[in-house]
Amino acid sequence: MPETTDAALGQILATYRNTPALRLLHDTFIEVTADNHTPDPSALIALYRESIRAFENRLPSVDYSDTELADYQRVCREYEARIASQSNDDRYSFVVIIPTADRPLHLQACLASLLELCRIFAYGGRANGRYRKVAAMIADDSKEESNIQKHRELARHFEALGLETLYFGLDEQLAELDRLPDNLRKDLGNILGDADRTAFYHKGHSVMRNIIYLRLAASYANDSKRLFYFADSDQEFKIKIGSSSGDRDVYALNYFYHLDRIFSDDTIHMLTGKVVGDPPVSPAVMAGNFLDDARAFLTRIEGHASDTPCPFHDQAPPADNGAAYHDMAGLFGFNTGPATHTYRCTLHGPHTIAACLDDFTRKLPRFFDGEHPTRITYFDAADSNTLDASGHDVAQVRPARTVYTGNYVIRAEALRYFVPFAPLRLRMSGPTFGRLLQTEIGARFVSANLPMLHKRTVHEIGAAEFRPGILKHAQHIDLTNEFERQFFGDVMLFSIEKLTARGYPLNELSGREIAETLLETADEMAQRYQDKHAQIVEKLLDLRQLLGTLNSRFTDTPDAWTRLDTFLDNMTHNFGPHAEGYRLIADAEHRQRRHDQLYAAIVDYRHDRTAWETALDASTSPASA
Repeated sequence: MPETTDAALGQILATYRNTPALRLLHDTFIEVTADNHTPDPSALIALYRESIRAFENRLPSVDYSDTELADYQRVCREYEARIASQSNDDRYSFVVIIPTADRPLHLQACLASLLELCRIFAYGGRANGRYRKVAAMIADDSKEESNIQKHRELARHFEALGLETLYFGLDEQLAELDRLPDNLRKDLGNILGDADRTAFYHKGHSVMRNIIYLRLAASYANDSKRLFYFADSDQEFKIKIGSSSGDRDVYALNYFYHLDRIFSDDTIHMLTGKVVGDPPVSPAVMAGNFLDDARAFLTRIEGHASDTPCPFHDQAPPADNGAAYHDMAGLFGFNTGPATHTYRCTLHGPHTIAACLDDFTRKLPRFFDGEHPTRITYFDAADSNTLDASGHDVAQVRPARTVYTGNYVIRAEALRYFVPFAPLRLRMSGPTFGRLLQTEIGARFVSANLPMLHKRTVHEIGAAEFRPGILKHAQHIDLTNEFERQFFGDVMLFSIEKLTARGYPLNELSGREIAETLLETADEMAQRYQDKHAQIVEKLLDLRQLLGTLNSRFTDTPDAWTRLDTFLDNMTHNFGPHAEGYRLIADAEHRQRRHDQLYAAIVDYRHDRTAWETALDASTSPASA
């Protein structure tokens, strides 16, 4: 087996003799596999790893060509064969946890992507018809019985295909809570919530993750060679590549290989990646810049006849500024970048401006599901630390401050750090979680350039399957609930940021200091939201006027203008002068109620940490097994 494996590596490297870095590796291959001595296994392993790294550095320069991407993937598989041929494989095993709620189509795509990742890169190999080192857990928070049955069927389907698939449904979650003594269960209200047992669904992703932590602690607390990989059901194990010739979603990151190598440093307890594709934030904080981009799109077509060839092609994607989709990116330390982003048409073949306009307006309802048609995030291979002159290494880690809750990996020790303030169901829970982790575990919390592909909507239906807090009725969409959770999530995040700078939670702060920080931050955020609101109202009026002008000229695209009218109606409802979301966050009574909730949660956090330690002990005790 080693001869066949190593010969395959030599053949692949030989085809790249004109590439300096790979030519050197081919020369090394010839040296370590010379006929006059037995190949040194450790030298071969090092050669495989350097070959993987060399391909990862080369792929961006060739736009991830199908041929070179396939060669990279084959080198990864040959590396796995080499590992299997020489000794017991003591690398990490993974449980990939996928919380989901009423999303069978999304879940199917996520699991299919995971299975394909296992097939392409073969991490750990197969034994007895199963992939040896990867299992999936479906953590179901669904309400609809039909979707619960679909999720169960997906578990059986992928199990039959060789991917070990565990189903963790409502009954299993309740059984996990029942392991806890009644008094302790009540003491965990700020962590696990107090959902009615007869309606134990749609608890929210943070509460779900904390319940999952209990299950993982009970099952794997003493397993030092297992990692827990959290992914959202609307994500896939691919990256989005953008070029002037169009966008592609490709399997170009060997996630498990890199994560195993990163966690070989046992001081690391948690790693987070990011997402590419659709933004990880709410439409509540993207409305302003999307209106700018929509206006730029309409202005560009204004001077052309409707049968003019589409001009929205052959343009490179904009350089990533970290959070181009966010109206207040500067709050997070990101460069705001260009004022507008040019739409990149997704139609293929010859077509007109009218056809592009029609397609663009069909995408508009998806904005309310969290898509951003003009500010897609692409994978940037250079978004990692340079190691030497040969390029970058995605496995190079850096300190982290935000948990991307749909893309993070922990070892068993990190189960001690639950998702904070979960029952409040605030947005920005990941950044808030991250700020606390910065203080509590410091350098043990890291990030790496291992993003996942985020898809807010399902292609088959052109919309999201389920999103909490979004109300849809015919063409009417209401974001009030999500908007409110976004505002107070921002208040919580930036309050925690200020408090951790003063030593919280390791140091106990006075109630007065916490209350004053909350009030100060709420006032600051209210002013920012008010300023942004005034700008959005002005942009809506301006866009209405432009729409009237264009509508009278492009008379052969009536459906497109109808869709634009509907879009602007929904934008006005949610962000206009009389939007309920803005009224709600300005209401004194509501503000006080939310202030009291946030204050109590912050004050109780230290006590919650102690109760959680007790809960983990109870979950892992023999009596609870």
